[in-house]
Amino acid sequence: MIDLPDTTLFKRRIPKQKFYENLNVTTAIKQAFIEQIKVIFWNNKIAPATTNISAGKSVNEVELFEIKLNTQTLDEAVLKLIDREIPYHIVFLLSYEKKYQLWIGYKEENGGKSAFQVSGYYHTEWQTKEEISLEIQGLDMDSVYENFVRQIAGDKLKAENSDESLKESVEREQQRQALKKQIEKLTKAVRREKQFNKQMELNKELKKLKEQLAEY
Repeated sequence: MIDLPDTTLFKRRIPKQKFYENLNVTTAIKQAFIEQIKVIFWNNKIAPATTNISAGKSVNEVELFEIKLNTQTLDEAVLKLIDREIPYHIVFLLSYEKKYQLWIGYKEENGGKSAFQVSGYYHTEWQTKEEISLEIQGLDMDSVYENFVRQIAGDKLKAENSDESLKESVEREQQRQALKKQIEKLTKAVRREKQFNKQMELNKELKKLKEQLAEY
């Protein structure tokens, strides 16, 4: 269950055209908005003004956007575009045929034109309204946002110890995913290799990568 205070309710419909009509977007992204999205609602605004939570150093507000879909899949580029255009941290609630999925991007402050840059997205499985869960946890907006990311990411960003920051958890997961890609690529190379000696060398390298992955 998504348990957010009534004081955070915002309930504004956002015309999806706003995200692609006057922006320099690719044809593919525009088509994704048109074909995959039914409607977008700005459901909640979680901020010091709407809760008893203190302001954060880098997080001012967290918005909850509900995106009602025409299909069960949504191009991640759509979320990236919305995240780029809205200067706040956003939780996305995707809904399709009475099933729900939460998505969130790990946002970091950016010294460039946009306020933040997203280094990666995390999401839940598709769940019923009763199963889907999100709770406000934390005394300031920074910790509320970090807890949202951890709740949605689940075991992927489970801290190894109480001192591990969210940034460290994200970096560890990124390294883990990079290793998995290397292992997958090298495994295919081993299967293709015909020379026994070369195959042995590749297997030795593969074993090292798997040992590194086990450490994460």
